[in-house]
Amino acid sequence: MDDRRGQVGTASPPPQKLPRWMRVRPRRPRWGRRVAIALLVVLVLLLGLAVWVDLRLQRVDALTDYAERPAATPGADWLVVGSDSREGLTGERRRQLGTGDAAGRRADTMMLLHIPRGGGSPTLVSLPRDSYVPIPGRGRNKLNAAYAFGGPKLLAQTVERVTGIRIDHYMEIGFDGFASVVDAVGGVRICVKESINDPNAALRLKAGCQELNSKQALGYVRTRASARGDLDRVERQRELLGALIDKATSPGVILNPFRNLRLVLSGTDAIAVDDGDHVWSLLRFPFAMRAVSGNGGIATTVPVAGTQTVSGAGSVVVWDRQRALALFDALRQDRSVQNLVGK
Repeated sequence: MDDRRGQVGTASPPPQKLPRWMRVRPRRPRWGRRVAIALLVVLVLLLGLAVWVDLRLQRVDALTDYAERPAATPGADWLVVGSDSREGLTGERRRQLGTGDAAGRRADTMMLLHIPRGGGSPTLVSLPRDSYVPIPGRGRNKLNAAYAFGGPKLLAQTVERVTGIRIDHYMEIGFDGFASVVDAVGGVRICVKESINDPNAALRLKAGCQELNSKQALGYVRTRASARGDLDRVERQRELLGALIDKATSPGVILNPFRNLRLVLSGTDAIAVDDGDHVWSLLRFPFAMRAVSGNGGIATTVPVAGTQTVSGAGSVVVWDRQRALALFDALRQDRSVQNLVGK
């Protein structure tokens, strides 16, 4: 009798070895490696592009420390300046843009852009060029005289002292640069409230919405041919700058490699920033400006008490000092200014 009790068990027969053609090899996750390599290549290209753009930026010495400079505040504050410089313009280009032959370089447009910390609503404040303010070492004069006396550095210092806000970033663009950027995006659409005929700005426009070319856009931000003169002009400057930013950040420009490249080339040739600014400093600027031109920000002019004629300065704009200080104090503390200004 074959008694198998107590045996642990019988050995299993060895597994049959399958033929090579029947064996299934597990697939290696090669797609993960390929994606990682592709992402690395894209990252290197983007970093290279950022470095290239940064090296192309024009720079000026605008923001420097001095005694009693305002302390750093929350958020980021930009001084945006449009100069009437004809530097680099040929005679033909001057005739084409209708700029005239005035020599020298003066600040034609000055705006303070405050971008709150944490992504709140940005505020753009126009500072009329004829604002009557104290200029360090020069007494009281028009705000644009600070630029004529001491360039970007004295202008920035003057703005800091009259607003109490420390300027973090500086941006400047001249006539030719502005026109080149408008050309690069293919013109800008503006709704003109009233017909304008101003030979001094080489501008003739009918009321209504229309596409402005570079010559018309330049004339639109320069003209004072309206009832309130400089005060109307700063509103047109904000309007056109907002329209230009909208067009520059639109899919029709961003996704069009020809216009995109032309805009980058024109923009880096046209714009001058402070020595301490870099391309990454500019990243939030267009989105803040786009928000201001839409419903996500506030655009206003510094509160004005009126105009008067001053010996040695001519017709000047006088700020409503109490309301202006309240506005700048709110910006300095990164608080909303909605209740202090009109949209």
